[in-house]
Amino acid sequence: MVPNTMTRLQWLQAPTRFLFFTGKGGVGKTSLSTATAIALADAGQKVLLVSTDAASNLDEMLGVPLSNQAVAVPGVPGLSLINIDPDEAARAYRQRVIDQMGPAAPEADKAVVREQLSGACTTEIASFDEFSSLLAQDAPYAHIVFDTAPSGHTLRLLSLPKAWSGFLAGNDQGASCLGPHSGLKMQEARFNQALAALSNPALTSVVLVARPEVSALAEAARTSVELKALGLTQQRLIVNGVFHASVPDDAVAQAIDTQGQQALAHMPEALRALPQDEVPLRAMDNVGLPALRALLSDAAPSPSGSAVVVDPLQGQSLQQLVDELAQQSHGLIMVMGKGGVGKTTVAAALALGLQQKGKTVHLSTTDPAAHLAQTLQAQVPGLQVSRIDPKVETQKYIDKIMVAKGASLDEHEKALLLEDLQSPCTEEVAVFHAFSHIVAQARTGFVVLDTAPTGHSLLLMDTAGAYHRQMLSSFEKHTGTAAKVVTPLMRMQDPSYTRIILVTLPETTPVSQAAALQEDLRRAQIEPYAWVLNRSVLAAKPRDPLLVARLAGEVQQIQRIRPALTEKLFVIPFQSEPPVGLEALRLLLTS
Repeated sequence: MVPNTMTRLQWLQAPTRFLFFTGKGGVGKTSLSTATAIALADAGQKVLLVSTDAASNLDEMLGVPLSNQAVAVPGVPGLSLINIDPDEAARAYRQRVIDQMGPAAPEADKAVVREQLSGACTTEIASFDEFSSLLAQDAPYAHIVFDTAPSGHTLRLLSLPKAWSGFLAGNDQGASCLGPHSGLKMQEARFNQALAALSNPALTSVVLVARPEVSALAEAARTSVELKALGLTQQRLIVNGVFHASVPDDAVAQAIDTQGQQALAHMPEALRALPQDEVPLRAMDNVGLPALRALLSDAAPSPSGSAVVVDPLQGQSLQQLVDELAQQSHGLIMVMGKGGVGKTTVAAALALGLQQKGKTVHLSTTDPAAHLAQTLQAQVPGLQVSRIDPKVETQKYIDKIMVAKGASLDEHEKALLLEDLQSPCTEEVAVFHAFSHIVAQARTGFVVLDTAPTGHSLLLMDTAGAYHRQMLSSFEKHTGTAAKVVTPLMRMQDPSYTRIILVTLPETTPVSQAAALQEDLRRAQIEPYAWVLNRSVLAAKPRDPLLVARLAGEVQQIQRIRPALTEKLFVIPFQSEPPVGLEALRLLLTS
């Protein structure tokens, strides 16, 4: 039994063994999955909390270093934490494949396999291998709670058991981009067990997390439909961060309240049929055990509203950022950050601002859960809008390879080539090729790229790095001279070609993850150009006690950002109306 202060939260009453928390970035998946794991452990259960997000901040929330081995969480008897780290998983996977070759294998053969296993698709299958083992093995836990990456990446993860099981069942020859198939065939039984566990409603349930916002609820609905198609039918909805204004003449508070109520009133039909819970907005960030335990408690403390804060905002408007960017005649502008911070909105506003200055602009996205069309809601002359659709790009890539290589093959050989190209890894390669093509377009105009949430963007960067190394090695091997090719990674490293804009919210987790992303980019010799602080309630000057209580935390985050993390800070105040449509985006530039 869970503590009686949480009895109204129905998902805690009879939870399945496997619990997957998913939803749009920034809706509170990590907070709610962690609070759930703590509540179940506090009730005497043995629980494993698993992060499948490459940009996880569970270490900051719980004060426990992340590891690919289960570690006990101090202060919560019965709770262990594990992080499926993509890089560590890939390293271990490569070693297992190399070991299978035996000690007598020539070093040259091992080098070839290492090169085959250096790409992002190896990282994906290695992470998936770790994930499958948790579903397939008889682990000594009553519950395993998964804190997943944002929706698009999670759909990819949860579709892999079906994709890889089908691929392996019909393919037992040769090698793929993962090296020898023998390494994968050994895991086929595990993959099939994982698929069976995911499809069993008595074992597995999906908790769709949303905020009372139109876009978050729409994405939860799309995710619900797609997961049902994959066989994950046991679902429920949690609406997190529900706010009710207590000061009638506070325009900011009333706007937040009204937006939330309207979004819930127009909830998509796909969600209405699901069991639902609501979790109220809290006065503090969900960092540390006290805050996480309070998140799901009816006894959470009420805000006093007596905090006195001094407005430290000296940030510039988004229009001023546009003015700086427009000083060049062309270039790549990559908008990056944690899911849910408003990357798509900022990217659309920047593209619109550049178009208004007479620039040729291509606005595109690498996000599997893209929302550009919803954000713009209209076509704009001089502004090209596109999306790198993984399924479309994969089919284009397969068709291209079949035309290029199929002409010299007989029908049996063509069938084998097509079978190999239908590997789930092909999608990563195809998406990267499309990304590279768009990056190159910035030589003659502006390309504004709305990237996928942080973890997925890092995998894209990893692909760029692997491709960069492969190109240089191949060129030098065939010519015997130093390479003079220009790869996408080299373009991203060139500050005269690429401007990286990091978007964050004035909250602990988004700022920490933006700072970590900045360090990852710097390790790849890519220097961010500026930060955008989105949805600043402080800049909107509210008076509601709950919002005022949250302002002290916002001030603290702003002081973290400048000047330690960036000298260039651009601020967007909280908007009383969602910034959707051309007019709202134009207003966003000058607010």
